[in-house]
Order: sequence, then C-alpha cells, then structure tokens
Amino acid sequence: MPLQGLETPDLGAAPTTSDVIANHLRDAIVSGVLEENDPIRQDDVAKLFNVSKIPVREALKRLEAEGLVLFQRNKGAVVTSMSDTELAQIFEIRAMLESNAIRLAVPHMTEATFARAEAICDEFQAESNVGRWAELNWSFHSTLYQDANRAYLMNLIRSVNDRIERYIRLQLTLSHGEKTADSEHRAILAACKAGNGELAARLLSEHIVAAWQSLLANLPQQSK
Repeated sequence: MPLQGLETPDLGAAPTTSDVIANHLRDAIVSGVLEENDPIRQDDVAKLFNVSKIPVREALKRLEAEGLVLFQRNKGAVVTSMSDTELAQIFEIRAMLESNAIRLAVPHMTEATFARAEAICDEFQAESNVGRWAELNWSFHSTLYQDANRAYLMNLIRSVNDRIERYIRLQLTLSHGEKTADSEHRAILAACKAGNGELAARLLSEHIVAAWQSLLANLPQQSK
C-alpha cells in the first residue's frame, strides 16, 4: 500500500468524545466546581460540548463506576456524597493498600526514585495553589509505590484516591495542612532511603489516618 510508509497519528490511541467529557466532569467534581448532590443534566452537558447525549451518557456511566456520580430515579445523574462512616472506611482501605505498596516497593527503590520524590516534596513546599497540592500529593505517593511493580494494586490505589481527592483538597485547605503533609512526606521518604520498609509503611499509615482525622475535625458540615 503506497501510504504505508507515511508517518501517521495513532487515532486509536486518541481520546474519544466520552473520554474528553468524562475528564472534564471528573476535574469539575474533584476541584469542587460540582459539589455533592449537584445534578449533572445530560442535555446541558451535550449542549456544552456540542454533541449528542450518547457520549455524555457513556462518560457519566464511567464516572458512576468510579464512584463520583450516582444515577437517581427521577433526578438523573448527581455528584455523589459520602457520610463520615463511608469516608472513614475509604481512608482505612487507602491506608491498608498504600502501606502494603510501599512495603513491597522499598527493596526495589533506586536513587532515581528518591530524587524524583524529593523534587516533588520541594515543589509541594513552594506551591501556593491548593489545586496543585492535591496533584503533587498524588505524584509523591505514587512515585513511592511504582517500584513495587504491582500494576493492579496501583490501579486500585488510584481509584480509591480519585474517590476522595476532593476531600483531600478540602482537608489541606481548611486545616492549612500543607506544612504537616510536607514534614510527614519527608519522614516517609527518609525511611525509604534507609531501606526500612516496615517503618515507611507505619509512617505512611499514620500519615493517612492523620489526614482523615484532620478532615473530620475541619469539615464545615458533617455528612450524615
């Protein structure tokens, strides 16, 4: 075929319309632009993106699977809300998954891992944008788990963090917890550098539990 030698983009790898819509809606939920129990009307979203309702429905179904959207009878899609009990359970699951991941990762960590994690700490410390705090927080944590080489575990951790990222942003904002988070991150990194996986796992678990306790203490209105 004459065209075979030409450089062409891989359109199969390009995001679909529903991917783009899902990403925008996810960002709006995580950032708090869309708040708990806010309706997401398919007609409005379709008009906004100038598409039919089919990719909008696909995007909302994906967000429903991620726990960010709930379909209610006679209401359609709404942003999910969580009670204190549900949030506590998710933070507990996060602590278990992530402490196990870091325990598995420590023996395989390299100088490149430490340099990357330390650079993220420095960027976090210098950052004043709350939205970037949550993003850098995930970058730091995920960097320390990558060397575990557990793709399925990483996907579980990512999905759990996606569900509570808006609450992590809220916790950092309301409690002004960025300085505490930075010092705890550096202590976890120091344990990793020392090759002490058990200490790193314990410090990480305490860090996550402390974040939940700080969130609970600073929530403006307790979920019921």
